Amino acid sequence: MMADLEQPQDNDSQHVAELRLALRQARFENNLLREANSHLVQATVTAQTLQDEAEAANQRQNEFLAMLAHELRNPLAPISMAAAMLERMPHLSPELVALRSVISRQTEHMARLLDDLLDAARISSGRITLDAAPVALADVIERAVETVQPRVTERGQRLDVRVTAPELTLNGDRVRLTQVFSNLLANASKYTQDGGHLVLEAGAGPAGVQVTVSDNGTGIAADVLPHIFDLFTQGPRSLARSEGGLGVGLNVVRNLVHMHGGTVQAHSGGPGCGSIFTVEMPAGGPMPAAEPASATVSHEACRVLLIEDNVDVCDTLKGFLMLDAHDVTAAYDGIAGLALAQQGGFDVLICDIGLPGHDGLEVIRRLRAGGSRLFAIALSGYSQAQDREGALAAGFDAYLVKPVRPDSLLAMIDSQECRARRATGC
Repeated sequence: MMADLEQPQDNDSQHVAELRLALRQARFENNLLREANSHLVQATVTAQTLQDEAEAANQRQNEFLAMLAHELRNPLAPISMAAAMLERMPHLSPELVALRSVISRQTEHMARLLDDLLDAARISSGRITLDAAPVALADVIERAVETVQPRVTERGQRLDVRVTAPELTLNGDRVRLTQVFSNLLANASKYTQDGGHLVLEAGAGPAGVQVTVSDNGTGIAADVLPHIFDLFTQGPRSLARSEGGLGVGLNVVRNLVHMHGGTVQAHSGGPGCGSIFTVEMPAGGPMPAAEPASATVSHEACRVLLIEDNVDVCDTLKGFLMLDAHDVTAAYDGIAGLALAQQGGFDVLICDIGLPGHDGLEVIRRLRAGGSRLFAIALSGYSQAQDREGALAAGFDAYLVKPVRPDSLLAMIDSQECRARRATGC
């Protein structure tokens, strides 16, 4: 009888023990869940912190590269302008002509290196946009060849250009497409010996348009070939010639080609066997009807106000413009330049952006606020799109990046827009 009465108590004790065990298990699992959740929160915070730090580092890098380009372009500007002035001087000795050519070529080479470096940084951060429109394939190839021809000639190389379908078009950015093919040609020249042979062929291809650039140069090793388009990858350097470059030109090529919906591939039989680069792109639509050519207008001398705080840049640019028969007044800071501009009597304003006193943006804002319609050209060492847009929004009519191409500056001063502004009064 006693055993029967004690049995329910034993069952109850066992049930309580099981509940206590289940409770302890639930508490343990809850603690594990809480700990896991804490780790997840910590990991999320850490990931966000790392992302913020990476974005900040990328921003600092872009700002540093922009500042570097600005600082390096400032000394390039007077060197480039001095070379242009030498070209216009009469009775130069053959030695001076040769020296002028060397200075001009090397200045342009340094400017292109800076552009490639900045483009690589901007592309990686998604800050390049394309101004797309139908462009003639033959026109893009012609511009690219014109860019690299002086270097090819300097090295005694032979460049054969074969455009088999000149009617083909590309839908893209004319400037960026020219950059693609000029970079490929420059790369071929760089890694081909003096007296070597380069070939550019352009025509119809499987994707619509195909362009190949081949050479009989140093070739590409098998272990380098898969990485040839990666940033800072360089081909072989010889001890006799320092031709490694920065290793960014082909990276820019690949990214720009991809932005145009195309592909680029590299082929080589190995060291000493030359290389072939093949670009495939979709063909573009028909070209818009060309506007009738305007009648040739004779050159007009202008009254130019030049505001530039770098004395070497200012003086060489002033001297160059005066060689072209323009009447030039110079100021070395924004306050003095603004005072001269407000007095009137000028046809064209050429103004640096980074000025002491009033910067160039403040100068043009005050002039426009006062009703001035003076044709204004901004000069700057900064080449990013937002810098250009900011200058145009402030009131400048045009924006040129240092070192300024002399022919581009003269053409701008003599442009129809500038002429029309002068005709209506500034």
